[in-house]
Amino acid sequence: MLKLSWWKYLTMALLFYTLIVGLLSDVPRLDIVNESIRNLYFHVPMWFGMIIILLVSMVYAIKYLRSNQELHDIYAVEAANVGILFGILGLVTGMVWAQFTWGTFWHGDPKQNASAIALLIYLAYSVLRSSLEDEQQRAKISAVYNIFAFATLIPLLFILPRLTASMHPGNGGNPGFNSYDLDSRMRMVFYPAVIAWTLLGWWLVSLRVRFSKAKNQLRTEAHAAQSEQLIND
Repeated sequence: MLKLSWWKYLTMALLFYTLIVGLLSDVPRLDIVNESIRNLYFHVPMWFGMIIILLVSMVYAIKYLRSNQELHDIYAVEAANVGILFGILGLVTGMVWAQFTWGTFWHGDPKQNASAIALLIYLAYSVLRSSLEDEQQRAKISAVYNIFAFATLIPLLFILPRLTASMHPGNGGNPGFNSYDLDSRMRMVFYPAVIAWTLLGWWLVSLRVRFSKAKNQLRTEAHAAQSEQLIND
């Protein structure tokens, strides 16, 4: 039987709680936003999870540059992959929310544009890794790129959108949800949702790391078997 750690059971419990309570509980009746405010339990926590997972990716990139250990590179790249996945999900859920509140999937809002640019920067990280054949060169160059990618993520998502006109809550002079009608009922779902999506992200990272380690081990054993065969021949 598959043995799960306590935090994995916690992840599943919080995800079910977020899904059921988030869709069925009462929410504030806001003009324009209406029932779409329930997306706050999904869209925003996904972005929180993305930022935390990408931060973990950057930390492991730094650790690789200091240690040259392959495991650190594996954690860095797999965390980046999961962060990209969460970024895509966050962008899609944001577009759906924009359709209901702004009347269009893509309004050209500064926060939308900055999010798309940040996602493209990390997609370029994946392209960079796939374009380099030497393993050590790939790991070192992508680790440096990873650090600079996260350094651009912060101003793109948290600084620049606040300096320009924006329809996005909490940006461009608009109040965030904490400033109005985010009552205790929503907080009881929102904060567990942030924890749930972040833990789910780390769970996916751990699974991908195990898969990558197994794949590397099989490749090493295959190379060793080929070398032994050549020697015997």
